Formats: sequence, C-alpha cells, structure tokens
Amino acid sequence: MIEELKSILDEGTDEERQILELALQSIRQKRERKSAFLSGFLGLKGQFLDERTYSFEIPITPFMHNSTGAVHGGILATLIDSTMGSLINRSLPEDKYAVTTELKVNYLRPAKGTRLRSEATFLHRGQTLVVMDTSIYDERNKRVAHGTGTFIVLKK
Repeated sequence: MIEELKSILDEGTDEERQILELALQSIRQKRERKSAFLSGFLGLKGQFLDERTYSFEIPITPFMHNSTGAVHGGILATLIDSTMGSLINRSLPEDKYAVTTELKVNYLRPAKGTRLRSEATFLHRGQTLVVMDTSIYDERNKRVAHGTGTFIVLKK
C-alpha cells in the first residue's frame, strides 16, 4: 500500500492527489471531532445562522463529481441529510438524538462550480417526530437542490 501511495504522490494526477488529501482530512476530522469519515471527505464545517437555521458551506472537490462533471446526486442528498441531522442533533438535550426516517430530494439544476451552501430549517418540531427543510445553493446563489426530511427523536 505504501508503494502505491508513493506512486500516486509521484506520478498521479492532481485529482488523484486531491482524493488522497481528502482521505487524510477525513481521518483527521474523525479523530478530532468523532464525526463520520464522510463528513471529512465532504469538508463539513457548519454553523447556526439563527436558532432555527443551520448551514454548511463546502468546497466542490473531484470526490463529488459524477461522470458529467456535476456534483453527484447522492452527494447532494447526503449534504441535505447531514445539514438537517446536524440542526436537529445540535438542538436536542444531551440525553436524546435523532435519526432520519424519511428523506425526499428534488434536483433542480446541475451543481457545478467551486462551492455549495446548504441551509436547513425546522418545518415542524414535535416531541417525537421532526420535519425539516433544506436547500442547497451554488456559488451564484442559485438553488440546485431542495429536500425535506422526517427525523425521529430517541433517548440515548
């Protein structure tokens, strides 16, 4: 494996080296934040915009591209789910957590460029079920995808 890594570093394409950098970023983030490896590959770093809205801004990397050069739909769905999950889980007491029970995504236009921004908000916040709404925007502030999700709140 070491020889293959050296070969990629010495003779690989810029894209291949970027993928290795993302793998290292993913491992670091997993160790530091106890987050999922996928969070590191996506470069997820979020913030509250207000008490009901959470946002991620991420770079578009070669890891995300489909065969046409746009961001893969599965990546957009993951970003939608992750933004909603982060909002609900950061707003719950320590003895509770939430998981996705339903996710619906509308793909509106190809996601291209260098950055994406997602914003999640609450539509309904019950004791057990929470319904949320998320939009993803490109760097021109054009909405590229929209999703809704239902989360169930559980005790740890």
